[in-house]
Amino acid sequence: MFKYYFEQIHNVEIWPIISLTIFMIFFLCLLLWVFTTDKGYITRMKNLPFEGGDLPESKLNNHE
Repeated sequence: MFKYYFEQIHNVEIWPIISLTIFMIFFLCLLLWVFTTDKGYITRMKNLPFEGGDLPESKLNNHE
């Protein structure tokens, strides 16, 4: 069923290549960020749920 519709689209063979390229660029950027991020930042973010009072009182009570 879908094969008929895909055959009617011009240059349909390029879309898988484009989507794979976008995925690989995103994945490689994410890996680069993970390996170059400051370890102190990661530790601070990891411990953030266990620390209290980091948000101002107005942010804690905002239910909008």
